[in-house]
Amino acid sequence: MTFEELGLESKLLKAVTELGFVNPTPIQEQTIPQLSSKATDLVALAQTGTGKTAGFGLPLLSRLNLNDRHTQALVLAPTRELCVQISKDLINYSKYLNGLKVTAVYGGAPIVGQIKDLKSGSQVVVATPGRLVDILERKALDLSHVDIVVLDEADEMLNMGFKDDLDFILGNTPPTKNTWLFSATMPQEVERIAKKYMDSPIEISVGKKNQSNENISHVYYIVQQRDRYSALKRIADFYPEIFSIVFCRTKAETQQVADALIKDGYNADALHGDLSQAQRDFVMKRFRSRTLQMLVATDVAARGIDVNDVTHVINYNLPEDAENYTHRSGRTARAGKTGISIAIVTPKETGKIRDIERIIQNKFSKAHVPNGVDVCEKQLYHLVNKLKAVEVKDDEIEKYLPKIYDELKDLSKEEIIKRFVSEEFNRFYTYYQNAPDLNSEGEGGSNGRTTRFFVNMGQLDGFNRNALKDFLIEISNVQARMIFNIDVKNSFSFFETENKFIDQFLALNSMEIEFNGRAISFEVSKAKGGSGYGDKKGFGGERKSFGREGERRGSRRDGERRSYGSDKSYASGKDRGERKGYGKREEKRSFDKFGNETTFNKNNEGGERKKRFMR
Repeated sequence: MTFEELGLESKLLKAVTELGFVNPTPIQEQTIPQLSSKATDLVALAQTGTGKTAGFGLPLLSRLNLNDRHTQALVLAPTRELCVQISKDLINYSKYLNGLKVTAVYGGAPIVGQIKDLKSGSQVVVATPGRLVDILERKALDLSHVDIVVLDEADEMLNMGFKDDLDFILGNTPPTKNTWLFSATMPQEVERIAKKYMDSPIEISVGKKNQSNENISHVYYIVQQRDRYSALKRIADFYPEIFSIVFCRTKAETQQVADALIKDGYNADALHGDLSQAQRDFVMKRFRSRTLQMLVATDVAARGIDVNDVTHVINYNLPEDAENYTHRSGRTARAGKTGISIAIVTPKETGKIRDIERIIQNKFSKAHVPNGVDVCEKQLYHLVNKLKAVEVKDDEIEKYLPKIYDELKDLSKEEIIKRFVSEEFNRFYTYYQNAPDLNSEGEGGSNGRTTRFFVNMGQLDGFNRNALKDFLIEISNVQARMIFNIDVKNSFSFFETENKFIDQFLALNSMEIEFNGRAISFEVSKAKGGSGYGDKKGFGGERKSFGREGERRGSRRDGERRSYGSDKSYASGKDRGERKGYGKREEKRSFDKFGNETTFNKNNEGGERKKRFMR
């Protein structure tokens, strides 16, 4: 079927033909003939990217009286981006409709200018609910002549808390109007609006309730929390032609991830609610022109992104509401194209994948984060394909070739190819040749790459998670990101680090490090989780129970260690500089309860006090 066969008015048909429209999408096939030919209410269930704007926009325009300057049609959208996009589309569709005016009103722009435009007369108003309520309360818009109200992405408007605003707006429109409701999902609140404001609506569904686009492949990777950003970079490198939207939960995280990607050399930027309208417009202009490869966005800010060529949607974090996953994934596979929706999850979040599968009525494929070899291979073949497809400007390059040929005359064809390809390939090979495996198998698993440590310091020593991490970084010189899963108990704590740092932490036992007069001890923990600590075999000996106030009643490690209390140091030799089983030490480090370090050695009994930690 073609648009011509849908029975469109000639002026509208001419405009959409110039826009490249040939064959209508399924939602357009069902909505355009019915909405153009009769006055009716409508509930349409369709995913993002299925052509809904033309599905309601073309019949809406065909029913306007261009000689009447009153507002006859109202379109409500959840975000300013979508509001602007819809108004632009309607203007493009109505290119040959003389006398038509479309006005967009939304937050983030001066309300005075919008009111001025409305007072000059607009047959169509496209608005966000919050700004429209402000305008109605100022008596700056008359909705008494409205014949059609469109609620686009109604589920998202309700998710964003616009329920009361919608009730107020719809209550200011005539009861005789037609209401056309479009939604990707159908929660109870959307059904409530349909029942309250509609009379025997036509029901159209492209796919089942909440079902995702069939052209989208759903994939998830399981990694540890600390590896989430590394996995994102690995995915980006594995898909050299990636053109993606990366979803984060918060504005702060969105900006942090975007900043990190930019710092690491990726063409990325952030889109969130803290940006001004001018900043948002600039970012979106770059994204639409494909100057950006990765747009990092919040759920709210990404609404209304109408870009047809997005190859990947990446869920850096899964949405709080599982139903929002449908909206996220709908940013790809638009206009009949295919796309991939990726979720980066931790072992504890795999249950959420099952919940989303039930909602979208589709299955996820579990995939492994590409390793260094995979990435280098993919990048190498991508480079070769770019060389094959590059446009050669013979006339412009001709004058440089003789000197180039002369410079390369001693190299064979095979050597030239290897050297040329290596110029780009070496960059990835150098970065990835020792890249760790980022995959985490099963809930709480570490894929054999990490070790859990016990340390005899806890809350009674004045530590919380951040303070203990700072302390461990100071005494071990291990990078912050390599110390994780810290669990602070009353008199002891657990933490994890990569296996390559095992010896580095165990070596601290021989350095006579003290905190508040108490020697610090590290052991490899055999227990899983952090629910408690009982009798177990420790590293090199048996660890027994703890008493009150952090007192340990006994322990052996390559020799005998005597008991000690929370405010006493222990020593198994004749003085505090000697530990039985290790012999005398030239130096030991001690910290008081304020984190001040005192260094003792054989030549300086008192030592120098250095300010280390403040809590």
